[in-house]
Amino acid sequence: MLDRIIRRNNVCISGQGDRAVMFVHGLGCDQRMWRYVAPTFEVDFKVILMDLSGCGRSDLSAFDLDRYSNLEGYAQDILEVIAALDLQDVVFVGHSVSIMLGAIASIRQPEKFSKLIMVAPSPCYLNYPPDYLGGFDREDIEELLDLMDKNYMGWASFLAPLAIDYCPSPELAQELESSFCSTDPITAKAFAKATFYADCRSLLPEIVTPCLVMQCSEDALVPEPVGEYLHHHIPKSSYIKLTATGHCPHLSQPVETAAFIRSYISASMANTVSRQI
Repeated sequence: MLDRIIRRNNVCISGQGDRAVMFVHGLGCDQRMWRYVAPTFEVDFKVILMDLSGCGRSDLSAFDLDRYSNLEGYAQDILEVIAALDLQDVVFVGHSVSIMLGAIASIRQPEKFSKLIMVAPSPCYLNYPPDYLGGFDREDIEELLDLMDKNYMGWASFLAPLAIDYCPSPELAQELESSFCSTDPITAKAFAKATFYADCRSLLPEIVTPCLVMQCSEDALVPEPVGEYLHHHIPKSSYIKLTATGHCPHLSQPVETAAFIRSYISASMANTVSRQI
């Protein structure tokens, strides 16, 4: 069972600490997207990286369209990796849609998580005016998914620059586009549908794990009010607005991103010690 799960999600473990920090990537990406951030935690933590099913070097033979038709299947994978590695008090660091995978997992088994760190997060990418503006009208999403069917490379070349919009490093858009193109189109569309049609707003009050919401500046995929919405609806949340622009601060501004993650973890650990004393 352990070998199957490790192989299914291409789980990689490094670091010297006892406490585990798990980094999980977003749509169309893989664990390599954390390469500038995750290694900086290896001195103090056990670092867990994984490829979500259908992404990166995960086992494509294990991909099931029914299981991964919604976010629940991916969240279950995260719980199975945690169980297989016998992890406790996990600090979960997610980017984009994966923060909701971690949130769902933490609602199911809150005892397994100590912190949720949400990088460029969104509980829902669709607009539901006037109360909620997630960034996209339903027609926009339908056109995007239709483009995946008709011209997968064209979809990749359209979405990648949008995700890196406002970022001063154009080579990152090329890297992201290459990552999208290297993903199997069938699994990519399944993940895209699960991502863009998901509405996790009703789950937010059920999150009992302390959270840090990290909102990017000028994020074309996740408008600033979305981060504020998360902060207001998650009971134990803190909020920080990054100077990093675009949707991928762990690539464009990894030093700032890692610094805020570490600061939040350190402050939380200090508060725990002071309460125990």
